[in-house]
Amino acid sequence: MKFTALALALAAAAPAAAEIYLKEQFDDSYTSRWTESTTWKSASEMGKWELTTGDIYGDAEDKGIKTTEDARFYGISAPLTKPYVSDGKPLVLQYAMRYDKDIECGGAYIKLLPGGDKFDAAAFGGDAPYGVMFGPDICGSSNKRTHVILHSDAKNDNLLISKDVPCEKDNVSHLYTLVVNPDNTFEVRVDDKVVREGKLEDEFDFLEPKEIKDPEAKKPDDWVDDAKMEDPESVKPEGYDDIPAEIPDPDASKPEDWDDEDDGEWEAPTIDNPDYNGPWQPKMIDNPDYKGPWVHPMVANPDYKYDDNMYKVCGGDGCSHIGFELWQVKSGTLFDDIIVTDSLEEAQAFAKETFFKKKDAEKEMYDKQQEEENKKREAEYAAMDDEEEEDMDGMFDEF
Repeated sequence: MKFTALALALAAAAPAAAEIYLKEQFDDSYTSRWTESTTWKSASEMGKWELTTGDIYGDAEDKGIKTTEDARFYGISAPLTKPYVSDGKPLVLQYAMRYDKDIECGGAYIKLLPGGDKFDAAAFGGDAPYGVMFGPDICGSSNKRTHVILHSDAKNDNLLISKDVPCEKDNVSHLYTLVVNPDNTFEVRVDDKVVREGKLEDEFDFLEPKEIKDPEAKKPDDWVDDAKMEDPESVKPEGYDDIPAEIPDPDASKPEDWDDEDDGEWEAPTIDNPDYNGPWQPKMIDNPDYKGPWVHPMVANPDYKYDDNMYKVCGGDGCSHIGFELWQVKSGTLFDDIIVTDSLEEAQAFAKETFFKKKDAEKEMYDKQQEEENKKREAEYAAMDDEEEEDMDGMFDEF
């Protein structure tokens, strides 16, 4: 009996096995799982996806899906193996992406989507409801961030993280991981290194403010806001307004060839008057009645209430699908190695088997390509210099 009780106690204390709601590494069968958006936009506005290793790779057999046409919308989605419901367990969303071209303007974010059996994959696009939107979005030099947008059932709204999270912009693969915990904390990781973490209430507007301005308070009528005042003893000097802003140039003289009959009466050009000091203003002194800026007193907000369920971004029937809906000015973004799970350790193990296994070889290939391109460029510049030198020699030979 004691053994049975101990066994039950150990079983109760053991952590629940991690659940995996989706693992995707994109092979030739991916179209049986993923559906392109065909009714979101017209066919002429939609770009095509390609299964490819991309321009660089760490494994010639490993492929991802890549955007291929500039200035196009892209939409594609897939069902999870079972819906993820935020109910006392973490949400871990992770994927790898790479810009094969220098990105000018375009998103590279992923979405977790509700809908279940009613989810319309063909119509999936920018207006489709979502539980999570996560990943890089770059447009120009100033707009460069990792989107972290979480759905709030209480507010029926999608909440953007209050302070931008940086993203990578180079041309090698990076791993993006979002963790939302049931204790209402979160983590954002890039290449499995934490770049932002904190409490949901501190970084998102899930809750009403704890304090508000006292609606009964108002600034007293006799409150003095002005730090300075006119010196009552400051008096405008007599004749101050008679001083002109400009005077005739005393060093100017009428030209010898000036003809008053033909040229008119000569007038000396004017210059700034060194004695003119602008419109008179009284001297300012410290205001003895100044009380400083009036600060509106704060009171407890009667509408504030802590919400234990902030983390439930996939509440109700949960999130049933995952997808990319993007606009890209310049294409060439590749996606791979997606996992949705309730365990960070499971996601890290998957990253070790996939992303990190390829990472160093990919970077080596990238560096080699860059070296070859630099040599080619240097050779082209050298050839141009030689041509210019020959042209110059030929020009001098003519003389």
